[in-house]
Amino acid sequence: MGELPRLVATDLDGTLLRSDGTLSTRTVEALGRITAAGVGVVLVTGRPIRWLHHVYDQLGEPLPTVCANGAVVYDPHTDTVLRADPLAPELLAEVVRRLRAEVPGASFAVEITDGREFRHEAGYEARWDYGIPTSREVGDPTELHAAPAVKLLVRAGQQDPDAFLRVVAGALAGLAESTHSSYSGLVEISAVGVTKAAGLAWYCARHGVDAADVIAFGDMPNDVPMLTWVGRGVAVANAHPAVREIADDVTDDHNADGVAAYLETLLGTAGREVSPDSDAAHR
Repeated sequence: MGELPRLVATDLDGTLLRSDGTLSTRTVEALGRITAAGVGVVLVTGRPIRWLHHVYDQLGEPLPTVCANGAVVYDPHTDTVLRADPLAPELLAEVVRRLRAEVPGASFAVEITDGREFRHEAGYEARWDYGIPTSREVGDPTELHAAPAVKLLVRAGQQDPDAFLRVVAGALAGLAESTHSSYSGLVEISAVGVTKAAGLAWYCARHGVDAADVIAFGDMPNDVPMLTWVGRGVAVANAHPAVREIADDVTDDHNADGVAAYLETLLGTAGREVSPDSDAAHR
């Protein structure tokens, strides 16, 4: 460390957010300080657009967001999807066909309309989307692949997430991207080449930022492509072993404000290098 990056990219759940889904005052203040120092901040998450307002409300101001594991780049200030890379209906149909053949008890859901709407079949547990207007159970399973989807989700009861991912990825090799970010056996499927790294790379290219000038934070396997693409990848202490293995640094647990702690240290170090008497060095 010692020099500020041009951009900070951070995952949300398990990384920036605490276990109860909240942002601490310390974290909000650290993000404000890094922004005031001239560093951009972008959120990079598996979440869909419809789950972002809870985070934006806590931040006080919305931040640009790469959603759906890189499939959607969203400008919340104008409520505009800048880029979307969905699974085409015919591809969705083939993915579902293969997984029904390979995975006993598989049930599916899709994120459509750039992730603003959610469709699921009867056997799929909706959880966060249960009972909300943008969520609907389909009567005919073919409705799941009637429209382009930025993400397909598959469950098959409670599963070891890493083992289940290997099964799904093996069945879909060369056809689609598979990853996970949960401990309950939920696998998230995107179009080939769609990852958090790809979405962030598109955003960075749009703003003239090189990968070497980006620091990113994450905790789960869906963060691995992003953390290996950026100049410095940082895992929170609660991160999945696959994330800790590839990370350049490890910061504190997400419940201990690990991202904020890292940014505070970065700001302090950079400030001292500029001038021991500068305001930044004493923040």
